[in-house]
Amino acid sequence: MTENQFDSLTDEQLVEKITSEGLNHLYSILYERYYKKVLEKCNSLLRNKDLAEDFAKDIFSKAFEKLRGFKGNSSFGSWLYSITYNYCIDYLRAKKKLHYPNWNIQNEIPEIIDEIIEEDMTEIHLTRLQKLMNLMHAEERAMLLMKYQDDLSIKDIATAMRLSEGAVKMRIKRSKARLLYMYSDLYGDY
Repeated sequence: MTENQFDSLTDEQLVEKITSEGLNHLYSILYERYYKKVLEKCNSLLRNKDLAEDFAKDIFSKAFEKLRGFKGNSSFGSWLYSITYNYCIDYLRAKKKLHYPNWNIQNEIPEIIDEIIEEDMTEIHLTRLQKLMNLMHAEERAMLLMKYQDDLSIKDIATAMRLSEGAVKMRIKRSKARLLYMYSDLYGDY
């Protein structure tokens, strides 16, 4: 097989060839497929382009080192995004830029409405949503992105965030409520 023929392999097939056959050069295909998305996720959490670039490179190195640990229980992309979010959140926590419980208390919203439905989230105009997401706490933003952009399961989000599944469900619910509250407060009814 030539290098171009490897391009048509799935992520999981590439991982298999890398880990079982030692074809480490094929990791560059995965890098090309995912670098821009990982960089965007880092930048959305860190809000620093230079740091995001460094982190994206570090994340790919870290993912390569952990590649044998990829079991295929989720897609390679989900696995890589989980590493990405975890790496960025760990950095923010270590730098004391992210302490969710204190931030949540300082930015309290009215009682969470249990009737918030998924459709409410999809009706918000994309540009307004992006502006509001930038105002949110990095951990809330990360959870919403994992859930709605990357379509990660609650279990995968819990693993990435090092929280229980129950805590993830509650924080996503609270994050959605905060987003809808902010939208309503800034733009009127949604």
